[in-house]
Amino acid sequence: MLRTRPVESRDLDLICEHRQKMFQASGKPREEELVAMDVPFRDWLRPRLEDRSYFGFIVENEGEAIGGIGLMVIDWPPHPSHPQDDRRGYVLNMFVEPDYRGRGVATDLMKAADVEFQRRGIRYAILHSTSKGRPLYEHLGWSGTTEMARQY
Repeated sequence: MLRTRPVESRDLDLICEHRQKMFQASGKPREEELVAMDVPFRDWLRPRLEDRSYFGFIVENEGEAIGGIGLMVIDWPPHPSHPQDDRRGYVLNMFVEPDYRGRGVATDLMKAADVEFQRRGIRYAILHSTSKGRPLYEHLGWSGTTEMARQY
C-alpha cells in the first residue's frame, strides 16, 4: 500500500540518493559531474530541510521510499505570468524508482505539489524537465517556456 508523507529533515540521504538517480536516468551529466555535485548539494540541502524552505513529499510502499518530489518557494520579481506576486513555486528532484514508474506515482506527487503550492498562495510554478518527463507534465497542464541557459 502506497503512502505519501511530507519530506522531513531525516530524508537528507534519501533526497541526495534520489537526485543522483534522477540525473543518472537523464543520461546527461558525466559521472565525475555527479560526484562533484554530491557534497555541495548535501551541504546546500541540509539547512533548507531544517528550516523547511525545501519541502515536498515522499511516497513509500510498506515503509520503503519509492519516490519523491522537492518543492521550494523562490523569490522572483513580479512578471507577466504572476504580476502581483514576487514569488514562484519551484519543483525539483522529482524521482520515482524504475519498478514503480507508470503506476501514477509521479502524477500523485505532482498533484500533491499543486495542492501545497496553492495552500501557500503560490500562483505560478516552474520546473525543468527531461524529454521523458515532459509528457507527464504536459498532461497535468504544464507548458514549455522560453528559458535558455549559459554556463561560465
